[in-house]
Parts: sequence; C-alpha cells; structure tokens
Amino acid sequence: MGKLDAKCDYESLRNARISDNKARMQSLGIRRCAGELNLITSPSRSRKDYTNTPERTKKARKIEATPLRRSDRVKKPSDVEANSAPPLRRSDRLKGKSPDPVELTPQGGREVVVSEVERRQLLSRRCDSKGRGSVYDPVLGICCHFCRQKKLCGEEDCRRCGDRDSDQPCIGKTECSSCHSANGVLCRACLKVRYGEDMEEVRMKKDWTCPHCIEEKGLNKFWICNSSLCLKKRKMAPTGIAIYQAREQGYKSVAHLLMAKLKENALQ
Repeated sequence: MGKLDAKCDYESLRNARISDNKARMQSLGIRRCAGELNLITSPSRSRKDYTNTPERTKKARKIEATPLRRSDRVKKPSDVEANSAPPLRRSDRLKGKSPDPVELTPQGGREVVVSEVERRQLLSRRCDSKGRGSVYDPVLGICCHFCRQKKLCGEEDCRRCGDRDSDQPCIGKTECSSCHSANGVLCRACLKVRYGEDMEEVRMKKDWTCPHCIEEKGLNKFWICNSSLCLKKRKMAPTGIAIYQAREQGYKSVAHLLMAKLKENALQ
C-alpha cells in the first residue's frame, strides 16, 4: 500500500504542476504569441493554388531538327567534297627542302656533321648489307643480338635461308658453345664491325664463346658486349654508329675502342 500511495502522490503533484504551468503561460500570453507566429510563417495559399499559377506553368520545349553526323564512308561523294579534309602533312624530303644537318659523335677530336638524309642512308646500308641479309623473314630469320634484324642471311651455301629449310642451321649466324642462347647469335656484319671477328674463323672454332659470355665470365678484362641491350644493363648509353670513330683511331672494332676507353678510365 505504501508504493501505491507514493504513486498517487506523484501523479497528483504532476497534474498540479501542469495546471500551474498552463495558467502561467495563459497569463503571459505565450499561446497567443505562438498563434500569431504560426499565421505569419504559414503560406498564404495552398500548394495546389501555388503550383497552378501562370508563372509556374511549364513552357513547351522547342526541339529543332539537326542534321545527323555521318562518316565519310557513308556520305555521298558530293557531301565529302563539301566537307573536304585538311591537306595532308608532308615531310621536308617530299617537299624538296633540305633538312637541317645533324651532328654525330665526334671522331678523332673533330665534329662530323652529316645531313638527316645521309644519316638515314647510312642506317639503311647498315641494316641491308650483305652480311646481315636483305630479306626479312619472321619464321626462318634468326634475330641478331646486336642489330636485332630477323633476316635471311646472304650466305650462298646456307640451306636454311637459301632452300627455306627450317630444319637446317643458319651458317650466316653465330652460335655460342657456352650459352647456346640468343645472346650468342650475331650476323656476319655485326660480328666484324662491332667485335672484330670473321665468320669463317668462328665457324672453324667449335669452342667459340660469344662476346656476351666473355664479359660475364671475365675471360678478357675490360671487354664488354657493346649491344644496346647489354650497355643499358651497365647504365651506359648505346654507341650508335661508332665504327668510323674506331677505324679512324686505329681500332679493330667498336669493342676494342670501348675496351681502350675503359682501360684509360681505370688508370685515371
């Protein structure tokens, strides 16, 4: 009974407090002020009336028909002529202009200046020489480690390149007795110009070792493979057409020129 009496006392006190608060709010005019504020903030007209006003009516969109974009292949010949393409860009060689000269690597302490046309002719002669072959063949051609030309060799007795027999070896490309890999494959021209060896001498040596293996095994001090792939691994710039500089300075090949330079750098 004690808990029930306590609950009844709480309810009576709560109701009395609510009545006092209502009376105080009525005396202060709070309810009246709240009603006036509601009138001020409430819209003066309903949403339906507002949405139907002339200002809110949607305007009809005017859709104009534009011509379709069509490719030159679908267009009629007359349309193509009307929208002619801009003139094609042509090189200075086709326009008859002489290109600016290009400075190559210094040879013997002097600058050798050749034109762009002469430089391209040098490169074309280098890649189309008899020692490298002139016919590109992605199936029968064996890629050279230096020039990376996958061409048929120019050897007269090569049954692989002459008779197109894939089961026969190419006598115009070397094969290393140590690695038997693509690093030891060199054509006649690269073998002579870049490393100073003759193809006939290499064929007679059954234990011939490629320049790449000579460098890796340290068989010849300061000797390095001067292909662009191997030079980049050494963080060295490719030599380009350096055979002219080597011959002018009396070296047998580009590899002998680089070996002499490495010796000089080691002594300094």
